[in-house]
Amino acid sequence: MATERAIGIDIGGTGIKGAVVDLGTGELVTERIKIKTPAGGRPGDIVAATGQLLSIIAGQGHASLPLGVCFPAIVRHGRTLSAANISDEWIGLEAEALFERELGTPIHFINDADAAGYAESQFGAARGERGLAILTTLGTGIGSAFVYDGVLVPNSELGHLEIDGHDAEDRAAYSAMEREQLSWSQWAERLQRYYSHVEFLFSPDLFIVGGGVSKHHEQFLPLLSLDTPIVPAAFRNNAGLLGAAALAARF
Repeated sequence: MATERAIGIDIGGTGIKGAVVDLGTGELVTERIKIKTPAGGRPGDIVAATGQLLSIIAGQGHASLPLGVCFPAIVRHGRTLSAANISDEWIGLEAEALFERELGTPIHFINDADAAGYAESQFGAARGERGLAILTTLGTGIGSAFVYDGVLVPNSELGHLEIDGHDAEDRAAYSAMEREQLSWSQWAERLQRYYSHVEFLFSPDLFIVGGGVSKHHEQFLPLLSLDTPIVPAAFRNNAGLLGAAALAARF
């Protein structure tokens, strides 16, 4: 495992990131390359942009490595069943087969939050953790990942739990804090309601909080009162590509 490497690509609504990952340490072997997600986020355009990024990485001498791709959608058996900040044309699409055909190589295709959760279980805050670890990413919405004894259970979608008559992410995502100009303490009250509900439903052993706002974790995590330990994620911008790469080498 210590010498294995794989390529991870993280496709988002605004950017597509990729790098070669050392699967023994979780460190990036190459510089992280980022290109803009094509306007409109249509399948053909995103696949073409991903091919451009992959060709840059391959041109650095890494052409034959396993490839993992994570994506902002529910992914079941290679088919995308939703679309977040990308074209609705992805809904119901055989996306994994499309990428493999156009890129000319097998890939491991996964939801972006699930990839981040797997990265935390292999290299970060949940490494060696027994029982159920739940990662939540607080951003435009709330992404989530379940990892039980190091095994990923995909497509949990905890941002769409209904709490007090609302999709949880409508009130508790970081975007809600920005949109409504909430203070840290006001936002923490909503997070308390959210995490208490998730804690009651699933009795996890560990909560991990990711997303860009996790770099400010000292502003809001200490305000929460839970029975479950809650810690910031070790990885933010690189989590998706790390997890995608690790899963590509495993399967």
